[in-house]
Amino acid sequence: MKKLRGLLSACAMLFSGIVGAQVVDMPGGPRVNQLNLTEGVNQIARDVVWLHWLMLIICLVIFIAVFGVMFYSIWAHRKSRGAKPATFHESVSVEIAWTVIPFLIVIAMALPATRAVVAMKDTSGADMTVKVTGYQWKWGYEYVDGPAAGVKFLSNLSTPAAQIENREPKGPFYLMEVDKPLVVPVGKKIRVAVTAGDVIHSWMVPDLAVKQDAIPGFIRNSWFRADKVGEYRGQCAELCGKDHAFMPIVVKVVSEQDWAKWSEEQKKLADAANDDPNKEWPAAELIARGEKVYAANCVACHQGSGKGIVGSFPALDGSAIVMGPKAAQIDIMLKGKPGTAMASFAGQLNDVELAAVINYTRASWGNQGKGKDPVVTPAEVKAAR
Repeated sequence: MKKLRGLLSACAMLFSGIVGAQVVDMPGGPRVNQLNLTEGVNQIARDVVWLHWLMLIICLVIFIAVFGVMFYSIWAHRKSRGAKPATFHESVSVEIAWTVIPFLIVIAMALPATRAVVAMKDTSGADMTVKVTGYQWKWGYEYVDGPAAGVKFLSNLSTPAAQIENREPKGPFYLMEVDKPLVVPVGKKIRVAVTAGDVIHSWMVPDLAVKQDAIPGFIRNSWFRADKVGEYRGQCAELCGKDHAFMPIVVKVVSEQDWAKWSEEQKKLADAANDDPNKEWPAAELIARGEKVYAANCVACHQGSGKGIVGSFPALDGSAIVMGPKAAQIDIMLKGKPGTAMASFAGQLNDVELAAVINYTRASWGNQGKGKDPVVTPAEVKAAR
């Protein structure tokens, strides 16, 4: 009896622990045991849900009708009841029926679906435009017009590595949180011009009913409007490489007053961060900044230790390019290396940031003091563009 009570007590503790650790719905993101499409926060999302149910009901009715007739025919006209097979070979009435009825069903499904798709692609009358660029593995945002015109930044996954490596408990927004979300005003039509800087990505936010492939060399347009203030989360929906699962999307929808305030702050920050490549930058300052640039753009492939990933990404620690003449490293940072995963960073980083990360790699790990050209200036990067 004592053993039984002990076993029941242990089971109760285990159950309570499981309940206590139970995952909860993520605001603006996926829900626990979600079986249906998200309801969304705009009319397009609601239209998509309505279409989903319409198609499901039509398919269910067809399924019941077809299989109902089939099973009835098998039961009512079985050989044991003396049923005799029909001898006719063709029937104009049947031919007309099974041509016209499916045609009408297809039209009934196609008309509302076409209306919704056309509305999803109609970017006319947009209140503002944001250029969205997919990179391995982050998103770049640039405000093309409106109060925040000219503001641009990269949005990276902000989930701590300790959570990903199971050294810490998972947070409530695990793998669905970023350091800099896309901020837009509520109730405004936002056109998104989507492209990519390396491979095909896909910008998808279910609550906003927007999903657009990002293809290198092409600009694909879509739009969304959020009717409610809040944060809405999505992910890259195209398998784009090793860290495909680590490039989430967060769209922060704010009131018009907060939007105006945010735009003004970002413009000031952009002006303050307008790096001058012609300025004489101390080597120590470049290296310190380069560490941050490396952590945001390079660490996923080349690792924090600079050892890279065997068979996939080369090591920078002891690299002939990093320890060789600076012109070669500047060139590969600006142009990338065709046929490999090394993409150009000319569009992502300015001259100061490029010089900073180059200096950091040359002064880190086992490279310090061993290579040629120990200091690379932003002016040299600017001249090489």
